[in-house]
Amino acid sequence: MLTECEENGIYTRHARDEHEDGRGYVMHIHDRCEIYYFIEGDAAYLVEGSEYPMKPGSLLLMRPGEAHRTRLNSAGPYERYAINFPMDLFDGIDPDRKVMNPLSNRELGKENLYYRPEYRGLFEKICDEKVYSDDRSLFLYSALLAILLDVGEEFAGRRKKRESRNKSLSSQIIGYVNEHLSDELSVGEIAAAFYISPSQLTRIFREYIGAPPWEYITAKRLVEAGSLMAEGCSAGEAASRCGFGDYSSFYRAYVKRFGTSPREKKK
Repeated sequence: MLTECEENGIYTRHARDEHEDGRGYVMHIHDRCEIYYFIEGDAAYLVEGSEYPMKPGSLLLMRPGEAHRTRLNSAGPYERYAINFPMDLFDGIDPDRKVMNPLSNRELGKENLYYRPEYRGLFEKICDEKVYSDDRSLFLYSALLAILLDVGEEFAGRRKKRESRNKSLSSQIIGYVNEHLSDELSVGEIAAAFYISPSQLTRIFREYIGAPPWEYITAKRLVEAGSLMAEGCSAGEAASRCGFGDYSSFYRAYVKRFGTSPREKKK
């Protein structure tokens, strides 16, 4: 069963398939936004490498260019709704596209999924061209705006929680780095200590320190070495105590940062 409608650039679709072999569907990419609403089936939804298990009431948002597909895990009915619309749909009232934040203000394949079982009746109306037939454009426009504002509130809440977690994590990471400045450190080792990826570690440093990890570590080591030399340590001893593997790398880094040699500093 398939029902498709179009009204002023807004495309709606309701489909129910009876599958005997449980095969999945091919990957597809749209040049429009999509809201997908799951009704029934044993399925997962794949978006840019992320896998979302489906249950009745699952809602996913995909922006233009975001690859996605369904994977059926077993045979049986598969029912869903979909709405496609342009990214500039609300530019007349929202030129900054704040209402589109849950679609655009995130990484590809991240935070696509919401859970809205109470939306089933609304999607039935959205995909029934007989409903509000006299002023269907206004109804679709209003319904889409209401959906995006609702999930946008949850999206903003998720963002605040994530920022709070990252701030706490960043403090822990900075503390760890400063406690181990004299040890052999690498981005991979630091990331592993906190069970995150090196790329995530780098993002946290750039967001909360304003520099990548190794730039921060080198700068801290150089300042500490300068303090040790001021207390009477030789340049070589200061370099060794501050975690530099060899004097030549310390020398180059010191001159690059301070514009003078370590010996001149000691004098």
